[in-house]
Amino acid sequence: MLENFKTNYFYSTQGFRILYHTNFKSSDLLNNDRVLVFNYGLVCSNSHWEKQIPFFHALGYKILLHDYRFHFSSSSSDSIDDCNFKGIINDLHDLMNELKISNSIMIGHSMGVNITLEYAYRYPERVDSMVLISGTVLPPQDIMFDTNTMELITPYIEWFSNTYPKIHEKLWTTSYLNPVIRFMVRKGGFNMEKVPDEFIQIYMKRIGELSPDIFLKLLNEMKEHDIAGRLSAIKVKALVIGGDKDQVIPNYLQDILIDRLENSELYIVKDGSHVPQADFPESINQRIFQFIEK
Repeated sequence: MLENFKTNYFYSTQGFRILYHTNFKSSDLLNNDRVLVFNYGLVCSNSHWEKQIPFFHALGYKILLHDYRFHFSSSSSDSIDDCNFKGIINDLHDLMNELKISNSIMIGHSMGVNITLEYAYRYPERVDSMVLISGTVLPPQDIMFDTNTMELITPYIEWFSNTYPKIHEKLWTTSYLNPVIRFMVRKGGFNMEKVPDEFIQIYMKRIGELSPDIFLKLLNEMKEHDIAGRLSAIKVKALVIGGDKDQVIPNYLQDILIDRLENSELYIVKDGSHVPQADFPESINQRIFQFIEK
């Protein structure tokens, strides 16, 4: 997936080392060049874009992939409180400045939608357009799986994590080896006819490389994110994508984005799950391409 990319590190103004990949040199950028910036979801990775990256690279698009602070080879700090949206966006903005990216097309999935929206709100002059896939501007604890179950069980997860940290970490890091858990993740978040078990195993193995504290911290960041009341101030054109079989984020959440984002359009993927770009990459790629080339 990254054979045509160069891997580098960058230190943000807040001292975090950020791992990033590009298929271009900043010296090759022209003033009007648009760079595709991919923002992945909650405890996810750039593997969720494995069908999009080669497609847009082959079309000649310049691409930036990055790992958030506290994720993978990007650095962490001694305090999990530093893992927050404000810091992630600060790192991304510093990185774009370093690479001299003045014009971007941001593509966000799930929590990456929050990152994309917040960046577009703060720096609209740096975002040409944005693609928002399976996101929510309401607290996920209130709406995931169309219930408030997450709100009810999160305190118990936190209690277990604090009381039995070693057991919790062991379960977290080895869950990808359990076929029952993989089946539940695949059934709940993906189109089982389109996404093989091997994809889920890689996805969950990468999750296990992260600290379980990151999940709870960023889940709370999504809960506290106040972007919903500021959507009308975002004038950047947007393509909102959702799967009609998304069991994680119900489709009415996409209607909120369409209603409040002035310059937006909706694309609902038939039989699409929470990760429609993995279910139906060809149609998703074509729809994104059509949108950004209008």
